[in-house]
Amino acid sequence: MLIAAALFAVAAGAAEPAGPVAGQAPHMAYRTGDYAFQMFVPRGYGDDRKTRWPLMIFLHGSGERGTDVSVVAKWGPPAVVSRHPGTPMLIASPQLPAGDWDVATLDRLLADLRRTYRVDDARIYLTGLSLGGMATWRWALAHPALFAAIAPVAAKTPTDAACTLKDLPIWALHGDRDEAVPVRGDFEMVEAVRACRGNVAPRLTVYPDTDHFSWVPAYDDPALWRWIGEQRRVSSR
Repeated sequence: MLIAAALFAVAAGAAEPAGPVAGQAPHMAYRTGDYAFQMFVPRGYGDDRKTRWPLMIFLHGSGERGTDVSVVAKWGPPAVVSRHPGTPMLIASPQLPAGDWDVATLDRLLADLRRTYRVDDARIYLTGLSLGGMATWRWALAHPALFAAIAPVAAKTPTDAACTLKDLPIWALHGDRDEAVPVRGDFEMVEAVRACRGNVAPRLTVYPDTDHFSWVPAYDDPALWRWIGEQRRVSSR
């Protein structure tokens, strides 16, 4: 209930058909080469056809790659909303068949989601864990103006283009005993973004005595969900 309560605020927009039914359901890829995905539709989505909803995109880690899209609900936001079905947010959780996340394919997915669902373009959030956390950094670096906020978990990325993200709300989360992806990866990127002196200071949470599975405390924290829900994309960014 705390997570749902932290997020409950929606804004009105242009009218569109209601369509999707509340709950979480798998969706096949729109086209060959696209990602299949789990889609969570919040309660009340079909009640008012003028209301536009925040959208979170969650990118899983290497362990959930494959062709059974249901496995993406093992961790992260899709697992959280299965316990908190009142969460007032659209959540798309694509599945990577193999290899690494591709930004162009993710771009197509987001375009399709915006056509299919009543998405509030000022409240599109991106998060991911491990391999998906690295893709979170990478996608945001490619298109920083797309997102209202990002939350990479247990991730890393090169710092060369850090200033691209200086005005984007960022909350990175990591375990201090992560041997798979050492915490210095997120730490160095957050410090590099902070040094660019943008309009908003990036955040970093380091969990003590926590290994690579830092996404468990991260996504179970109502404070993270509350912070995400408070962010709005600045049109001039």
